[in-house]
Amino acid sequence: MSDDPEPTVNISGGTAGGGVAVEFDPESADTRAEEIVDRLGERYWQKTYGGQDAFTCLVRTILSQNTSDKASQPAHDALLERYGGEGDLAESLATAERSQLAETISAAGLYNQKSKIIIETAEWVLEEFDSAVAFDEYVTDEAPETVRDTLLSVRGVGPKTADCVLLFAGGRPGIFPVDTHVHRIYRRLGIAPADADHETVREVLEREVPAPKCGFAHTATIQFGREYCTARKPACLEDPDACPMGDLCEQVGVYPETDEVVDPADAPG
Repeated sequence: MSDDPEPTVNISGGTAGGGVAVEFDPESADTRAEEIVDRLGERYWQKTYGGQDAFTCLVRTILSQNTSDKASQPAHDALLERYGGEGDLAESLATAERSQLAETISAAGLYNQKSKIIIETAEWVLEEFDSAVAFDEYVTDEAPETVRDTLLSVRGVGPKTADCVLLFAGGRPGIFPVDTHVHRIYRRLGIAPADADHETVREVLEREVPAPKCGFAHTATIQFGREYCTARKPACLEDPDACPMGDLCEQVGVYPETDEVVDPADAPG
């Protein structure tokens, strides 16, 4: 049995991060984006957010860059097994021998690059905050915009990584990390401009989706992207009724009549 069971209600945020229960009602949604999220809310359960250790979450997100969860999770587990121990993880990683760390996280791919970034990030945490514990307090207590700007100043930390730390460690409402699934799906749906970059998609979603629903929407959209709205063969390509968002989607870049799929940015205007 899982030690992280699904809750009996949908919660966005986490109780430790001020999360509240959210009602999902597509009929009362104020925007099309919110209606889509509310449908996802009827379809998927959501885990609570907040409460994760911020530095551990940051390391986990760096490991997940440009790879799948299936590949990055074993690397994360191996890293914690070797370097977690009882002491401060930032101290352990700041003094790690890079080739050994690279070998430890090899399952995640790009391990030479990621090991260097992780060591540099650990050194930065110690220099700026003295410990992983103090960094965690900063992420949890400081204004989200300030934390985001601080994280983005670190080499190897991009917008998605910063937002994931704010969401999964800080439990902050109104944070909608944009990964490859989110970036593809909301442009395909026509919610964000077809040529929008990741930051523009984030700005659109954080404006159009109520803050308490953003955390759930991020994880549920990823699940929806894996099950229905895949990059190369979305469900609607073969059956227009197969997708639960069919009546809300503009199918930007998807052409069932020719069995063709292109990136929304490459779709004719």
